[in-house]
Amino acid sequence: MAELLAIDGAYGEGGGQIVRTAVALAALTGRGIRIDNVRAKRPNPGLAAQHLTAVRAAAHICEGHLVGDSLGSRSLTFFPRTRPKPGNYFFDVGAARPGGSAGAATLVLAAVLLPLAFAAGPSTVRIKGGTHMPWSPPYDYANDVWLPALAGMGVAATLALKAWGWFPHGEGAIDATIAGQTTLALKPLVLTERGAFRRVFGRAAAANLPPHVAQRMTDRAKAGLRRLSPRAAIVPENVRAASPGAGLFLTLEYEHTRAGFSALGEAGTPSETVADAAVQALLAHHEGGAPVDRYLADQLLPALALAKGPSAFATAAASGHLRANAWVIERFGLAQVAIAEAAGCVRVTVTPAAA
Repeated sequence: MAELLAIDGAYGEGGGQIVRTAVALAALTGRGIRIDNVRAKRPNPGLAAQHLTAVRAAAHICEGHLVGDSLGSRSLTFFPRTRPKPGNYFFDVGAARPGGSAGAATLVLAAVLLPLAFAAGPSTVRIKGGTHMPWSPPYDYANDVWLPALAGMGVAATLALKAWGWFPHGEGAIDATIAGQTTLALKPLVLTERGAFRRVFGRAAAANLPPHVAQRMTDRAKAGLRRLSPRAAIVPENVRAASPGAGLFLTLEYEHTRAGFSALGEAGTPSETVADAAVQALLAHHEGGAPVDRYLADQLLPALALAKGPSAFATAAASGHLRANAWVIERFGLAQVAIAEAAGCVRVTVTPAAA
């Protein structure tokens, strides 16, 4: 076995982002890795259910050898045996922990999407788990912001929401269809200007709750956005799920890019408060002028590191996730990532080693 690339999971914010990016890049490059201090700076260190599922998913698509793939494990060894293989895959976050889990399905997708985009044929992936969860990209963000950005680089993938999954039971499901091709040449991106404002769209969803909950979030959001977007296309949806849940999911579209904002309800929190949180975040981004929101910034980096030329984008701030992804990418030697901070803006430049 070749020498393993050592990754310190305690770097920076010391969270799960390091694990997801490292296993995705290992699957893509065929490089064996060892991650120590997994999620060292989280309240419950080690692999949680969603991280464990992501690790096993990345290994499954390239017949990888894993050591330390267990709940709570603080060290992990992963050695891919083949290049990513196209196929029909199913991954269940709930199966990773006795009693189930509502771990985020979108974060599992982040570990396999790019590797399968470079596979020698199309793949379908069903991921069961939480679809609209705190501290993770909801399905709507992945579908309306992340995938369109990757599509601009040449990644052909679609998503479908098959079942809603909220905390604490999850039991949601998303389907991804990925048109893999070994000759894929990702285009670099330049997103330093967002262009003209186009529209706001989204939905207010309530699961297993009275119908007025979704409608109140919709009405409040439209009122808050009236000055920016008098005809914001926000629709109320009443849905069924394994757990009750509510949230507002908004997408802000410009000429060259999109940004996403959401807020989830909690017991005792008025619908109007939930709507206000998402609307205020959207308006703050719009007024700030940055083309790339803080969440998309870190999610773009792995793809930009594989592009056939340098890329650059501007974002409002350099998050811990952004810096962690930049560090992991540079550990693999795939690209140089420069993060230059100025008043009110951060410019990120990614120069792939192969460019």
